[in-house]
Amino acid sequence: MAAPPDRPDHPAPPKRPARASLAAALLLGAAGAAVVLLAVGKTWATGLAPAVGGTVPVHAGGKAVTGLPGALALVGLAALVAVFAVRRVGRLIVSVLLALCGAGVIAAAVAGAADTSAVNDAAARASGLTSTTAQHIAHTGWPWITALGGALLLLAGLLAVARGARWPGMSARYERAGARPAPRPRRAPVDPDHPGELWKALDRGEDPTQR
Repeated sequence: MAAPPDRPDHPAPPKRPARASLAAALLLGAAGAAVVLLAVGKTWATGLAPAVGGTVPVHAGGKAVTGLPGALALVGLAALVAVFAVRRVGRLIVSVLLALCGAGVIAAAVAGAADTSAVNDAAARASGLTSTTAQHIAHTGWPWITALGGALLLLAGLLAVARGARWPGMSARYERAGARPAPRPRRAPVDPDHPGELWKALDRGEDPTQR
């Protein structure tokens, strides 16, 4: 009977876990940044400003309350792309930056969830008096949705820190270890009976007298 073929003692590790974590980080980071950028453009607080003959409704958007979540979302999105453009220590640093952006978004959103200064400023502008404050202030759920987006960014960063060393880079498929440049194609010898070819050879810096 023929002997069974030899099998490697150490089979290559599967690539599916690395690809799955890579896809998860991309999805979490992109979704988190999109949620934050959407939520900061919505109304975070509403109120009523005293006016002649009654009150005027006023509101404050997320960008008026704090500009930090939107800025951190953009930085986190750039860090998410940079994770695949760098390697080793650079990838770890960028991954930590991504996680910190998510944590910063959460902190800023939670702090802004109870903020009243922005809606008071809107009331002062509506009434024309700097001392005017808004009445019956109510807060919406958009700050907490912003915090949720920050949590997604944080998870993407933590996943990149834990698994990023196994992920391929953008240019990995084009790299070849020890690759040498392709040799230049050899040109056909110049026919001295054709003056046009002689001039072309001289333009290329070649000696048309050598074959």
